[in-house]
Amino acid sequence: MPRRPLSPITRLSFVSVLAVIVASCGLSPDFSGNYPSKTDVKQHPGVVTARQYPVHGIDVSKWQAEINWAAVKAAGTRFAFIKATEGGDHEDERFRQNWNGAKAAGIPVGAYHFVFWCRPAHEQAQWFVQHIPRDPNALPPVLDLEWNGHSRTCPRKVPRDVALEKARIMLRELEAHTGKVPIIYTDITFHKEVLEGEREFDRYPFWLRSVAARPEERYVGRPWAFWQYTTTGRIPGIRGDVDRNAFYGTEQEFAGWLRGDFDIASRTWRRVPPESPAAATPATRPAPAEAAIVED
Repeated sequence: MPRRPLSPITRLSFVSVLAVIVASCGLSPDFSGNYPSKTDVKQHPGVVTARQYPVHGIDVSKWQAEINWAAVKAAGTRFAFIKATEGGDHEDERFRQNWNGAKAAGIPVGAYHFVFWCRPAHEQAQWFVQHIPRDPNALPPVLDLEWNGHSRTCPRKVPRDVALEKARIMLRELEAHTGKVPIIYTDITFHKEVLEGEREFDRYPFWLRSVAARPEERYVGRPWAFWQYTTTGRIPGIRGDVDRNAFYGTEQEFAGWLRGDFDIASRTWRRVPPESPAAATPATRPAPAEAAIVED
């Protein structure tokens, strides 16, 4: 039997009631069609535009504990970055379990290394590559560049020129080992104090943390490929909080990147997809906003 369609007022009331119910459970409603089964316990209003991007994923470490990767995949997760190592002597206890689980579930997966500024760059790069699988289908390796305040023995910060040189060495060695251009993950403070204005790093895709505003509002002149827009996401298959990330691009560009046809740093096609001849031209980006010097 056909149902009578709801009036606009009735539909609005229904959505309002649903929002109240969800909020009472401590979750922020996410009515995005792109990531419908995901929620967030404390999403900032400044990052709601992350929902406009069609491709979303997560990053995880041992702190997410046991993960049901089949449920994570079924929820619409399109990629996962997994912590592998930090410094020159630590491997994340769940790296291999998470890597194998994500791969078995069919989720494109990549590894990241958390830099310790007191360890030699070559030593850290070697430690990282010793622990990541030689997998031609893996996503490029990620170098996590932020000031480290967790170590009791390493300094939290080093001089800018020292940080830049360490980054250069590690990026070169990672690319030589994997044959893929590494991704740079960074936060507002490190980018402002070290990476801002450094055009030599433009060839690398950037993964930017900005949990209170769009990256364009926080990072001066820095295009991005991935946006970590919340650290308090909730998705099926993971108990507790998880970082959620958006890919800057279309479904076609994401698929092209996975094939090696699309460069996500320059946003240009290496090989034109046959179904879209116009894709050979660079994709359009919003103009970066003048960044305010604020913490995320």
